Amino acid sequence: MTRSYHSPRRAQDAATTRRDILRAAVELFSANGYARVTVADIAKRAGVAPQTVYSSAGSKSEILHRIIGEAVAHSDSATTTEAVRQTHDLAEALRLLAKGTRQGNEGGQQVVEVLFASIPVHEDGAALWEQSTGAYREALREVAHHLRDEGLLGMDVERATDVLWFCFGFGAWRTLVKECGWSWDDAERWLAAQAITMFSR
Repeated sequence: MTRSYHSPRRAQDAATTRRDILRAAVELFSANGYARVTVADIAKRAGVAPQTVYSSAGSKSEILHRIIGEAVAHSDSATTTEAVRQTHDLAEALRLLAKGTRQGNEGGQQVVEVLFASIPVHEDGAALWEQSTGAYREALREVAHHLRDEGLLGMDVERATDVLWFCFGFGAWRTLVKECGWSWDDAERWLAAQAITMFSR
């Protein structure tokens, strides 16, 4: 019976190659659009052969799902929701949420651009959108539950989740910063103020 051999060095090299491929894909997708980028383009940017792209990270569609999946996994939303749970003041909770979602969107803005550019042309755009927004909305729902438990909500949890998504979801940050040219600081202050006004009615 042949015993399998595991090489830590080989596994590390494979992980590095996959990371380089995904980084190259993010750069190309955000600069040129998902539809215009080929596996050969990704391979060239990453400095590997096209077959290595397929064997390491998969097809172009699979690469996109990997990119979104890793962004969701590293979003650090738990830190923000935990900070919100520690406060009993509505305005402070919403300012903390503005700060946390700002950090996530600012740090992941390349991936957000890839997401918005790819959904209209991706063969499974609806699933991709659900993959990217599901955990985000769930974190906002946790905040809404906390506000309700503190007696700070004048609406039900689902409506509050929708309002939080309107104020702090991908679209809010992207509209102000990318489309309108606002600074991240100005966007954070304004979105927090709008949310405070909406929930104080």
